[in-house]
Amino acid sequence: MPTLRACLFVAVATATLAARAEAQDGAGGGRYALHEINFDMWCQEERHLPPERCDKRLPQDDADYQAYVATIENYEVQYLQQQRKDVLLDRTIVHDDPIDHPIQPSAPQVNQVDPPPDAPPPR
Repeated sequence: MPTLRACLFVAVATATLAARAEAQDGAGGGRYALHEINFDMWCQEERHLPPERCDKRLPQDDADYQAYVATIENYEVQYLQQQRKDVLLDRTIVHDDPIDHPIQPSAPQVNQVDPPPDAPPPR
């Protein structure tokens, strides 16, 4: 029986790590800096359990914690993806618009009016 429990724990840990790595990769192809959520802080601040209970780290508490982390990471990845899209939009369209801000500015046009037809050609 202890070996079955150990195998189950290893399987859950592996699945959790794989899910976390997938969440960090995101759809944008880049990694996102996700905030770590500490079990003890979550247990005491979110669940309002006494420190003695949190130190025991019961299997049900651990399962609840993993579900909470997965939910929060999902929202955090979505938020960071939207932030990345906003920055990209701001950089490429709003600030780097080649019409408003050309890469190589042309020389200023001094004479904007056509010269009269009988004027001598410029030298």
